[in-house]
Amino acid sequence: MAQSRVTDFYACRRPGLTAPRAKSACLTPSPSGLVTTELTRSSSRKRARPSTEPGSDHPAPSARRRLRLPGLDSCPSSPADPSSPADPSSPVSPSPVKRIKSTAVLEGSGLSATVQQQDKVPSKDSISELHSCLRRARKLGAQARALRARIQENAVESCTSDAKEPSEQPCVEKVPAYQRFHTLAQPGPPGLVLPYKYQVLAEMFRSMDTIVSMLHNRSETVTFAKVKQGVQDMMRKRFEERNVGQIKTVYPTSYCFRQECNVPTFKDSIKRSDYQLTIEPLLGQEGGGSGATQLTATCLLQRRQVFRQNLVERVKEHHKAFLASLNPPMAVPEDQLTRWHPRFNVDEVPDIEPAELPQPPVTEKLTTAQEVLARARNLMSPKMERALSNLALRSAEPGSPGSSSPALPATPPATPPAASPSALKGVSQALLERIRAKEVQKQLAQMTRCPEQELRLQRLERLPELARVLRGVFVSERKPALTMEVICTRMVDSCQAALSSGEMEKHVLLLAELLPDWLSLHRIRTDTYIKLDKAADLAGLTARLTQRVHTEGL
Repeated sequence: MAQSRVTDFYACRRPGLTAPRAKSACLTPSPSGLVTTELTRSSSRKRARPSTEPGSDHPAPSARRRLRLPGLDSCPSSPADPSSPADPSSPVSPSPVKRIKSTAVLEGSGLSATVQQQDKVPSKDSISELHSCLRRARKLGAQARALRARIQENAVESCTSDAKEPSEQPCVEKVPAYQRFHTLAQPGPPGLVLPYKYQVLAEMFRSMDTIVSMLHNRSETVTFAKVKQGVQDMMRKRFEERNVGQIKTVYPTSYCFRQECNVPTFKDSIKRSDYQLTIEPLLGQEGGGSGATQLTATCLLQRRQVFRQNLVERVKEHHKAFLASLNPPMAVPEDQLTRWHPRFNVDEVPDIEPAELPQPPVTEKLTTAQEVLARARNLMSPKMERALSNLALRSAEPGSPGSSSPALPATPPATPPAASPSALKGVSQALLERIRAKEVQKQLAQMTRCPEQELRLQRLERLPELARVLRGVFVSERKPALTMEVICTRMVDSCQAALSSGEMEKHVLLLAELLPDWLSLHRIRTDTYIKLDKAADLAGLTARLTQRVHTEGL
């Protein structure tokens, strides 16, 4: 058996070469030819293209494998069909063995094709599932389109609202947190704390008063330019005429403001002939008499106290309006008010409107021909007068609108009353009225409580815990009496609150005052001894202290 050479494949690969491939053993019709063909096909890596017969008009089939459909196997025009007539031009007729084998192969291939066709036919369940998936996909698509349209409408509405807002409402800058919550960060017990902007204004008045006193005491003309530079150096903040106007609004009798010219400035930026705002302190009341000519330290302190008291009075007015807007309204005498209402936001009090300061006189300027004609009527010839009058008539507009005065900025409204929550629907109105009345009574007592009462109430709230700690100290020491120093030291170490020994002694004295049957004090020489009844019910004593706290808190 001859071995195939590599050059035998060139005729199959190149279309130009027509040298046929010599395989005579494959064309013999003997039964052994099938075996030879199978061996030859299995030995080659690729399927060889069959050569074109010289007598046939059909072109050679492609080397690529084509897709054969199951229905085409039984086609009468197929050359592999056994029922098709034999080609008369074929030189060799197939033997009976080869025909039987080919028939069996065709029957087997037809059976496998039928099985594959039956497998490829979809069942009724899969068709129903496809229909349900299609309906679900259409439904989801409709929902997605509706959602996309809604989002686009919302985006258009938000754009239009954003475009309208700047024209309707002015842009208000958000105040920093250290200014909005300045009152909550103040140390010490709560009281009549001023807003942050009011405290800044009070500090500006103090700095301005210091600069004015220095210049006034050495008989120097006080101008706004000098005061502005000094205040900004002291406070590291901007100081403008608006702040001076606010100071005049709060304390009208503090200074006298005038516009003067020919004031020596010793600066090239300001001419001597320019008008400047001069400041003169008024010493009628603070100086102690009409003959005082200097601002002393006592006078400065009194003026500072008056300015702060005026600021407090202004905040009280807003607080009074807030109490009147509550439901039910509240009324607290101003002389008994010691702290603000818990819901009154002090730092949101509106700013002080600046007062009007003297402005430099406006020199008259002739801008129209009619004004020039009225001024120089006697200095002109009749011909020039007629020409100017004609020019004035031509330039005059008959329907010119009058100059309208600038609108004053509206003062911010008072704090609106708190709206009743919708969660209280269905609750008895009488019960709500009783709860509100009790809350008003509690807030009124809290606002009119003096600092001493506030301190006593704080101590009363700590007594139930201190009573338990004190009994534990006596149980651990196993002594009938202990000195005040030892007890205070033990209780400071055991108490949760950070208290000193002096504060703890005051709490023990208050405890002995409220519970004399349980705790007794015995002063022997220079020491104070304390005796405790260990058999007393601690729960009953704690309940008595809690009731006392509740009674004094109202």
